[in-house]
Amino acid sequence: MPLDDKPKVLIVGAGLGGLMLGALLEKSNVPYQIFERAATVKPLGSALAVGPTLLPIFEQLGIYEELLAIGKYTTHIMGYQEQPLRPMRPLDFRPVEEFTGYGQYIVSRPKLYELVLKQVPPHKIHFGHRVLNITEVDDKVTVHLSNNNTFEGDIVVGADGAYSAVRQRMYEQLMAKGTLPKPDQEDLPFSCTCLVGQTKVLNPEEFPMAAMEQRFRNSENSEWGDFPAQTMCDETRDFPIPLEDGKDRTLGELYDQTPKELISMVMLEEKVFNTWYHRRFVLLGDGAVTAMHDAIALANLIYCMPTKTSEDITTIFEEYHKERLPAVMESYNNSRQLAKRSEKGIIGRIILYITTYMPVWLWRIAV
Repeated sequence: MPLDDKPKVLIVGAGLGGLMLGALLEKSNVPYQIFERAATVKPLGSALAVGPTLLPIFEQLGIYEELLAIGKYTTHIMGYQEQPLRPMRPLDFRPVEEFTGYGQYIVSRPKLYELVLKQVPPHKIHFGHRVLNITEVDDKVTVHLSNNNTFEGDIVVGADGAYSAVRQRMYEQLMAKGTLPKPDQEDLPFSCTCLVGQTKVLNPEEFPMAAMEQRFRNSENSEWGDFPAQTMCDETRDFPIPLEDGKDRTLGELYDQTPKELISMVMLEEKVFNTWYHRRFVLLGDGAVTAMHDAIALANLIYCMPTKTSEDITTIFEEYHKERLPAVMESYNNSRQLAKRSEKGIIGRIILYITTYMPVWLWRIAV
C-alpha cells in the first residue's frame, strides 16, 4: 500500500504499550506520532515477567538477543504466606517452555522501557507536551498540545494508562449521546496498593539470591507522591524476607539499598471497561504486558486496513475488541484467582491448599 493510503496514527502516551505500538508501526512503515505529557519517563517500577507471549515479537523486531541480555532466566516464582512466614508452592514455568520453546525472563522495567524506546525514532515522540483537546472534522482527528502545536491524523490511540485522557474525551462524547454503558461511568475500583522500586546491584554474599534460584532449578506478579511511598516503607520495614542462607533479614534492608527517587507507590485498579473504541478513538489496556499485547493486535489490524474510511476503521476496531477481550478477561480472572491464594478466610485457605498440593501432572494440564 502506498504511504499516502496508510492511516496516520496519533498515539497518546509513551508507556510500554504506546512505544510497542510505535515500534511495530515503524516496522510496518505506517505513519504515526507519539505524545507524552512527561518531559522524561522516570525509571520507576520493579520488574516484569516476559515470556512466550511476547518473545516472538522481540524476535521480529530484531531485538530478541538484547532482551535476553537484560533479562534473568527463571523457571520458578516463589511466594510466601505472611503469618506464619512459610513458602507457598512455586509457580513452575518449565512446562510452558516445553510447550512453546520460549523461556521466561524477569526483566527490569526501566531497561525494558529503554530497549523498546530505542525502536522509535526520537523525532516521532513528543515529550513534555500535554494533550489539551482532540477534535474531529471531516473524517480527520486533530490532537491539540499544550505548546499550541496540532497534529492531524486518522486514528487516535489512548495509550495513557488507567486514567486515560483519551478515554475521558471519548466517554464524554458517548455520555452526551446517552450511549455509554453504566458500568463504564463508575469509578475505578481497587483493593491492592503496592510499593515498587529497584535496589542498586546487591552483593550476592549478603543477599544470596543466586543460590535460591539454583535450588528452585533443581527441584520439582496511579502513582502517588514521595511521602506516601516513604510512609509505606516505614510501615513495612520490619517485614521478614527469607533467603537461602537462613539469616534474619527484613524489607528495610532492601529499602536501604534503593534510591528514594526510584521507589513509588501504586494502586492496582481492577476493572475491564466495556467500551474500547468510538468513531476514530481506540484504547489500549493498562498494565505493561496487557498493553503490549493490545498494541500487537492493533498494529496487525491497522497494517491490514484496505482504506482509511470510517467504515474500515470501525471494522478493525470491532475485530480488535473481539480478538483481545477473551484474553483480557482470562488474564483478569487469573489475576484475581492468584490473589485469592493470600486472602484470609476459608476461600483463601482452600485455594492455597489446592495450588500447594496439586500433582505435577495436573499442573501441566492446567498450564
